[in-house]
Amino acid sequence: MYIKKGDLVQVITGKDKGLQGKVIQAFPREDKVLVEGVNRIKKHTKVGQSARGAKTGGIVTTEAPIHVSNVALVVEHEGKKVPTRVGYRFDEQGNKIRVAKRTGEDI
Repeated sequence: MYIKKGDLVQVITGKDKGLQGKVIQAFPREDKVLVEGVNRIKKHTKVGQSARGAKTGGIVTTEAPIHVSNVALVVEHEGKKVPTRVGYRFDEQGNKIRVAKRTGEDI
């Protein structure tokens, strides 16, 4: 998967198109990523009590995973944040390095 935890991504399709956020978590087996502030859902949780007696639960708004094909990596180029595709190259030691296709820079 070309997107990693901590990357800045932009949503390129769907209800949240155009929004940018940081990847909180990546799920490579499902090809999904959890992006901060994107694909927010309302989740109904059972009302209970904490040890101090405070009520917990109710309707909670949280992020849901989004498919990795619906996001593009954002890199900074000449002071602007630009969405780009990701390519790979190998350095002299044989290490795999991510490369921004749009700018040609290493990520």
